[in-house]
Parts: sequence; C-alpha cells; structure tokens
Amino acid sequence: MIRHTAVAVFLGLLSLPAMADDCSVTVEADDQMQFDTDAIEVSQSCDEFTVNLEHTGTMPVESMGHNWVLTREDDMSDVAGAGAGAGVDNDYIEPGDDRVIAHTELIGGGETTSVSFAVDQLEEGEDYTFFCSFPGHSGPMQGSVSLVD
Repeated sequence: MIRHTAVAVFLGLLSLPAMADDCSVTVEADDQMQFDTDAIEVSQSCDEFTVNLEHTGTMPVESMGHNWVLTREDDMSDVAGAGAGAGVDNDYIEPGDDRVIAHTELIGGGETTSVSFAVDQLEEGEDYTFFCSFPGHSGPMQGSVSLVD
C-alpha cells in the first residue's frame, strides 16, 4: 500500500508543472467586434507564449476580419493608425513596424490562426495591449497583457 501511494505521489508531482505552466491561450473574436477576453496573463516561466485566435463569426475577412496584435500600451493607437494605411494585404500591420511584438494574420468567420512569441520580449512592470488592427476595430477590441510570476 505504501509503495502504491509513493508511486501515485511521484506521478502527481510530475504532472504539476504542466498544470501550473500554461503557455498558451485561445482568444475568440466575433462578428460584433468583440474579443471574449480583455486580459491575458503570460507566465515568466514560459520561454514562448502562443495565442490561438478563433473567429467565431460568419462574415468574410474583407468586411469583418480580425487579427490579434501585441504592442506596448503607449504604442497601440499609432500602430493601429499605421496599420490602417498598410491595407488588408498586409493584415493591417505596417510592414517592418518594430513596435509590433507579435501579430496573427487577418482571418474571417470560421477561421483560426495562431502566433507565438518569445516571452523575454516582455518587460516586468511594462503595460502591454492586445487589439485587432482592422480599421475601426481597435477601440472595442482590445485588452491588457500582463507578465506574471
């Protein structure tokens, strides 16, 4: 009995890091210009963090496309403005904009995409924002990204 308990405890300990160290999140976007979350926490213990974006609506990318863009909070409005001029072919992201930490491609209803980025690009104590850069969407479609222990 003791031997079985020790094995169970040992196997339980092996599974702890996987449960405590989640290095990805799924974010849903819809035809009402909404993300299903307004806050994402990124663990410092992750080397890389992945955002999976799901467009749960039905409208096409040309009229209700969504992406997920990560910048410092102070850079969001300028990046969104520059992206509007970049056009749909560039996913409404100005090519080579080094203020963009990570971004997905632009997707339409029923589509999914993802992006991964190195967590060491985030600085402790800095404020980060995620948003959709499709013109007119960044106002209602944004949230915070926080680096946590």
